[in-house]
Amino acid sequence: MSDFSGGLAVITGGGDGMGQDLAVQLAAEGCNVAICDLSEEKMTHTRSLALEGAPDGTAVTTHMCDVSDESQLERFRDEVLAQHDTDHITMLFNNAGIGGGGSMVVDARETWERGFAVCWGGVYLGTRVFLPALIASSGGHIVNTSSVNGLWASLGPDRPHTSYSAAKFAVRGFTEALIQDLAMHAPHVYAHVVFPGHIGTGIAGNTLAAHGIDPEGMPEVMERAAAFRNEAPTTSASAATVILDAVRAGEWRILIGEDAHVLDAMVRDRPTEVYSQEFVEDMTSQGVLRNLLS
Repeated sequence: MSDFSGGLAVITGGGDGMGQDLAVQLAAEGCNVAICDLSEEKMTHTRSLALEGAPDGTAVTTHMCDVSDESQLERFRDEVLAQHDTDHITMLFNNAGIGGGGSMVVDARETWERGFAVCWGGVYLGTRVFLPALIASSGGHIVNTSSVNGLWASLGPDRPHTSYSAAKFAVRGFTEALIQDLAMHAPHVYAHVVFPGHIGTGIAGNTLAAHGIDPEGMPEVMERAAAFRNEAPTTSASAATVILDAVRAGEWRILIGEDAHVLDAMVRDRPTEVYSQEFVEDMTSQGVLRNLLS
């Protein structure tokens, strides 16, 4: 797919970060967009930004949806097809994600499973629910967001990261398996998996809301969330551009940021050392995830 104009892209987690920038960049090319999120306010802002730069006639719709709930995703799909007056979509970006539940030992099971249900369940269910609408198109793309934590299941030796890492490894394996499945049974639909490094998004703050935590009165937490966004080496807009360029080029494996490229190479070169202190020190000496591991 070299021309996105006239298509219909569905984006989960479209209220902020990469989802927002994907919506803005796609709409600017004349692609119709449907986004879902847990925040109506953020989606309204995304829609306004997207329509500012979009050609006349481009449609951008917003939909409240928790991607861990299949019934909500089914409602989202039905709204999209009805409001865009179509029986098919051309692109699905399973982008929504949250953190939380780092430890199987000390963290609450509900917190662990909430993160896993959004980061993995949202991708699986999103694909399951929207796949018929993709197959109904003349050519479609599924773009699933994994993470560098789908390459390396850690945030360093002093912080467990099991829920998010398990989910992102699941997204990676699912998408790679889906490539062959689609080639056999729906060869006009293509799957791509995205491995962002440290990208400037609001995931740290959004995670609190997704777990029902009010950040008011938690200045240190909000300061860290702001630093995660503002000190990232790659902006969400740059990440969205990399993703769309890769889809255009037919690339199924999409690494975003120099840190993702360096980490990917290191994991391949030193697979048995990846969870050692020496490996982490070598990573940070090259600038990889330095702000997150310090």
